[in-house]
Amino acid sequence: MKVMVNGRNIEVTDYMREYVTKKVGRLERYLPQIGEVRADLNQNMTRSADDRFTAQITIWANGQILRAEESTSDIFASVDATVDKISSQIRRFKGRRFDNKRRAAHAATREVEMVETAVAEQVEAEEEPGYIIRRKQFLVEPMEEEEALEQMELLGHDFFVFYNPHTSSVNVIYRRKDGNYGLLIPAIS
Repeated sequence: MKVMVNGRNIEVTDYMREYVTKKVGRLERYLPQIGEVRADLNQNMTRSADDRFTAQITIWANGQILRAEESTSDIFASVDATVDKISSQIRRFKGRRFDNKRRAAHAATREVEMVETAVAEQVEAEEEPGYIIRRKQFLVEPMEEEEALEQMELLGHDFFVFYNPHTSSVNVIYRRKDGNYGLLIPAIS
C-alpha cells in the first residue's frame, strides 16, 4: 500500500506522516486490496476554531474509490475522524457487495425511460448560461451499472461517469430529486 501525505498551508512533519500511515494502515485489515492512499491535510484560516484543520483521505482499491473529509480544531483529531468515516464506508461497501444488487439495477433501468424528461426539465430550469470555470480530465473505468451506483454512493456525489461495456459507451448515472436514480446513455444522431 502506497501512502502519500500532502499538506496545504501546513507543514507535514515526519510525525504527522507516520501518524497518518499508521492510522490508514489499520484499514488494510478490512480492505486488503488497497493500492494507493492519498491524505491531504489543510489548515484553513477561518474564524471558527472548530473547523480549522481539515483532513481528506482518498483510497483506491481495485478500481473503487473511497473518500472522506473531516474538519476539527486539531489535525490529529481530523485524521482520526476521517479514518473512522472511511472505515464505516468500507463496512457499507463490503455489505453492499454481498447484498442483493438487483434493486439498484432495476431502479436505474426503470429511470432510463424518463431521461429525456429529466434533461428537458434541467434545460428549462437554466435560464442564463454559465461559464466553464474548471476542466477536469479523468480515466473512465469499465464497470456495470450497479458498480457505478455503488461508486457514486460511496463518493457521496450526485452523478458518476463510467464506461458501460454492454452499451460500449460512456454513461452517466445520477441521483434524481425524488430519491431514485437516472442513467444517461448517449446516442449519436
